[in-house]
Amino acid sequence: MSFIVTPQSMQFPGVLALSSGASISNYTLAYETYGELNAERSNAVLVCHALNASHHVAGVYAGQEKSEGWWDNMIGPGKPVDTNRFFVIGVNNLGSCFGSTGPMHVNPETGRVYGADFPVVTVEDWVNAQAGLLDALGIDGLAAVMGGSLGGMQALSWTLQFPERVRHAVVVASAPSLTAQNIAFNEVARRAIVTDPDFNGGHFYEHGVVPKRGLRIARMIGHITYQSDDLMNEKFGRALRSAVEGSAANTDFLYSTQEVEFQIESYLRYNGDKFSEYFDANTYLLITRALDYFDPARAHGGELGAALAGATAQFLLVSFTTDWRFSPARSREIVKALLDNRRNVSYAEIDAPHGHDAFLLDDVRYMGVVRSYFERIGKELDAAAPALPRRAKA
Repeated sequence: MSFIVTPQSMQFPGVLALSSGASISNYTLAYETYGELNAERSNAVLVCHALNASHHVAGVYAGQEKSEGWWDNMIGPGKPVDTNRFFVIGVNNLGSCFGSTGPMHVNPETGRVYGADFPVVTVEDWVNAQAGLLDALGIDGLAAVMGGSLGGMQALSWTLQFPERVRHAVVVASAPSLTAQNIAFNEVARRAIVTDPDFNGGHFYEHGVVPKRGLRIARMIGHITYQSDDLMNEKFGRALRSAVEGSAANTDFLYSTQEVEFQIESYLRYNGDKFSEYFDANTYLLITRALDYFDPARAHGGELGAALAGATAQFLLVSFTTDWRFSPARSREIVKALLDNRRNVSYAEIDAPHGHDAFLLDDVRYMGVVRSYFERIGKELDAAAPALPRRAKA
């Protein structure tokens, strides 16, 4: 059962310096919290979101059907990350379109909507902003930081930027950097958006239009890469839509440039249409660029072991055998680099058919691994908690 949650926001009047050399001031971060912070303020778990997700990690909104958080199967009372024990925080990143300051908001310095002028942001910038929010909430240290995909990159970056504040890092279906093929997929999706006639150089808000065609194509590309070939064949195969099947009885071949004929085409178009209704085009460009830029080994001559030498957290890494976008080999790179530095690492490679999307699903083995790991963290918290004073005998 899901629980009722309420989104929150916090205004930051100061200046946040960004990796690009630019800065942003007077910005807002949207966030949600679940569970209760203990007296020692030691049970906080930060959950970092992936590309098209948000701060709404778990629970539901009052009076809204189908409003479950994007990781509601993972986080909540009695779930693998048990909010009866942990205080979980979800933050919407800068540049997103779900409440935190982003391209669709007004730049206080110019009085105009940011649009394409919103500054470039990186994973490291997001982590710095998240740290500022934790400071404001009075949380000095994290029992764990956790994320999947792009969220896993943020979790990894936390252990490098603020090693003294993180005891455990849970990195799921992620990588220490993108491969050239991954960057290529992101670039094709971006080109679909920026070449849409309605994009207007990123200032489409002023024209009252949305580059929906580009967003649709970008999302379709994403869906193809997030799922495995076997899963798509199992779900759709070469099945035609029922109306087409009926008309094809006496036809050897079907030729069409416009009509949706195969079930997989219908699925992709449906998801593309839905995505174009709620996601911001400039946000898509910003977030995929942040994915591309992330590479902690770059400053260390490409040596990941040297990059991770400063991490002191304990780690759980999880990968999925059919995830070809963030393959197990990339997680194993992180595991090896950590072991080379004699860090405490647990690793699970789950044999699952779902591709990259597996990190969002209910695989029993995956859920069991995460549950066991957080039970271990909980026992550590119990052991570290100060003993309650004994009641005097009557």
